[in-house]
Amino acid sequence: MLMIKERILENLESGLRGDLIRPADDAYRQARRVYNGMIDKRPGAIVSCRDAGDVMAAIGAARAHGLQLAVRGGGHNGPGLGTCDEGLVVDLSPMRGVRVDPDARSARVAGGSVWGDVDHATHAFGLAVPSGIISTTGVGGLTLGGGHGYLSRKYGLTIDNLLSADVALADGRFVTASEDENSDLFWALRGGGGNFGVVTSFLFRLHPVETVYGGPMIWPIEQTAEAMAWYRDFMADAPEDLYGFFAIMTVPPAPTFPKELHGRQACGVVWCHLGTSAEAEQQIDKARRFSPPLFEHVGPVPYPALQSAFDALYPKGLQWYWKGDFIKDLNNAAIQAHVEHGAEMPTPLSTMHLYPIDGAVHRKRPDETAFHCRDARWSMVIVGVDPDPANAGAIRDWARSYWESLHPYSAGSSYVNFMMEEGADRIRATYGGNYERLAAAKRKYDPSNLFCVNQNIAPDGV
Repeated sequence: MLMIKERILENLESGLRGDLIRPADDAYRQARRVYNGMIDKRPGAIVSCRDAGDVMAAIGAARAHGLQLAVRGGGHNGPGLGTCDEGLVVDLSPMRGVRVDPDARSARVAGGSVWGDVDHATHAFGLAVPSGIISTTGVGGLTLGGGHGYLSRKYGLTIDNLLSADVALADGRFVTASEDENSDLFWALRGGGGNFGVVTSFLFRLHPVETVYGGPMIWPIEQTAEAMAWYRDFMADAPEDLYGFFAIMTVPPAPTFPKELHGRQACGVVWCHLGTSAEAEQQIDKARRFSPPLFEHVGPVPYPALQSAFDALYPKGLQWYWKGDFIKDLNNAAIQAHVEHGAEMPTPLSTMHLYPIDGAVHRKRPDETAFHCRDARWSMVIVGVDPDPANAGAIRDWARSYWESLHPYSAGSSYVNFMMEEGADRIRATYGGNYERLAAAKRKYDPSNLFCVNQNIAPDGV
């Protein structure tokens, strides 16, 4: 392992409020870990940032000395793009905090926060930001990639609710990006990933969300074909207050589920309705009439409780491999591919999720933000998961095979947060007609490609 010269580290450390963690330090072993246990990278040093000044100091050191720079928020990124070998990691995780303005219905969120921080703070005022479905996910990574989840059909993507961002740039400047300031940067941040700078705080628009009506409803794995076809047709006309993602999975040994179902393969929907209980029941009861479920745990629940319901099933350190695609048409041939591969899950934690991204998401033009695929109806992710490194190959092979069988039915692009290391052509396809504009923003704000440990948009557009 190559070492960053000690004099460089000493100079950097002298200007920090946070800690500089070296490979010889006791804290290094834990500090270098990310969410995906498959990732085993050893950075030359980790800057545990306490404020924007620390972030700017780390960027300056990397720029001055030609160090590879990786930026980590929650660390949930599948291919481990929040870390690197031998370079410098900017760790934002100490920078956590949320300040809610209930009158303005907005929240200022520090760049290292996770969504559980946001949900806890905003729920006290009966408000929420559209985000994902796991509360330990970092705010920064999810937001910069787009952000879809339980509230998206009603209120749009996370980026559709971003009002401004404070950004540390590659050249040492610190700027605010919004519709009124640095609007080209603001456009690029909304879906362009971490290509343009380090966001140290976000300002979000909030919406009235408090108690929702939701939870899981499952059917036997043998009903996957008919359940998925019913779900496809039902969601096409469902009101935007109703969200439900479809899953193929193994019933986990969690208290929510009866013991006799633990370890049984199943398919199902996790519902979230934003209206009254009566309105929710009117819609969700249609699923029961389609076919009586094997089990359900659906009812009134505080929004943060639904957001965190699956956190414990997927702790940090498991082996992860995922593949994603946007889907415009879930036809019967695609459903048959789901049936075949879903029945062959290699491990109990492996799963497939199909997220609806219509409704409010479709009301933005593809060129209104960097997030291009506004006409897809679904965002699919196939996830191989297991605690045992010996099974890493099996879960990787299964996810790739499953994805290959479905890719002919895809929109040709993927949610950037569901991509592994898939190459420049895949990144270009994901941004479609927005790619050249993103490359122009990259040339303006990061011409030397300092921020390259990401789903990279090259300054030259290649």
